[in-house]
Amino acid sequence: MTDTTDPDSLPANVRRLVEEMENDADDVAATLEGRGSPGLVGSRLEEAVRQILVEIGEDADRDGLRGTPERMHRMYLELTAGYHVDADRLVNHALFDVDYSEMVVVRDIPFYSLCEHHMLPFFGHAHVAYVPDGKVIGLSKIPRIVEMYARRLQVQERMTQQIAELLMDRLAPRGVGVVLEATHLCAAMRGVRKPGTVMTTSAVLGLFRRNEKTRAEFFAHIGRPVPSA
Repeated sequence: MTDTTDPDSLPANVRRLVEEMENDADDVAATLEGRGSPGLVGSRLEEAVRQILVEIGEDADRDGLRGTPERMHRMYLELTAGYHVDADRLVNHALFDVDYSEMVVVRDIPFYSLCEHHMLPFFGHAHVAYVPDGKVIGLSKIPRIVEMYARRLQVQERMTQQIAELLMDRLAPRGVGVVLEATHLCAAMRGVRKPGTVMTTSAVLGLFRRNEKTRAEFFAHIGRPVPSA
């Protein structure tokens, strides 16, 4: 689901993130100047946060917590800004005709997301590859696509598939491969309480699904040590 809310109705910090993901602007702040920021005080989210503080036995009016509902409101809007990004505007005119048919790999893309089950963070790295069929996509767009889906309430399996399907749909390559490796705080802080556990998910479409050698090449690329600068 993509919520393409009118950007002018969003708080400035969220609009800034949406603009960055869609436009890769060098100075996004300049495009936002003068638009103002809608008020956040008194929202239902803030009222809900205040109620949570009361339910866990806290004093919601003490100095350290008095501003917490508004801070959490702003934080959650920022961490879920991906709902407001338009995928078409993100890809924009960044598809280029290129006579190149070998694998393109963008690896070790950092991401941070929120698990939809407990709204606790999970974070790690994404590795994305595709085999072009006459077109390539601008390098910066792949990390932006990862960020768009990460800035939503997610499960890692779905996020992996969404990244692969969007690239397959917009770029029409011969195939796409995506691997996500992440640590989930819902497993480290609560429940089984196993810090250091890493979850790996993959999605392979087109040539990556049909051809074992293509899959093996992709996994070999992401398994190699990162070259030193």
